[in-house]
Amino acid sequence: MKKFSFTIRGNKYDVHLKDLEENIAQLDVNGTTYEVEIHQEEKKSKTPKLVRKPIQRKPGEGFITKKAGGGGVKVNAPLPGNIFKVLVSEGDAIKKGDVLLIMEAMKMENNVLAEKDGTVASIKVSVGDAVLQNDVLIEME
Repeated sequence: MKKFSFTIRGNKYDVHLKDLEENIAQLDVNGTTYEVEIHQEEKKSKTPKLVRKPIQRKPGEGFITKKAGGGGVKVNAPLPGNIFKVLVSEGDAIKKGDVLLIMEAMKMENNVLAEKDGTVASIKVSVGDAVLQNDVLIEME
């Protein structure tokens, strides 16, 4: 495992730690094997433990209530690129999996698909636009 050199009262000792299990170590000292017991104090942490009082909650406090949203779905750019073709127009009815537009990214044409059924509310990009990842391309209702 590890090799150590000790000098005790002018005598040099080459010590090889062969094995260490719990508090028993097997040492090779100048070619002679010894089995020794290690006495070690447990280290105590200097960091104090933080003790907190239990939280007293008021009725209704700490609960998240979900508010009804507008229901709009935003179609985001999956990666940076340029808009190659827009295949839908505002007011079109869309089904899940329909191709909404084609964008060129990393020298490849990528289809951007609808994740849900709905109607195209607005188109935020046009052909030739450069977009970044997660830019909003189309809003659907």
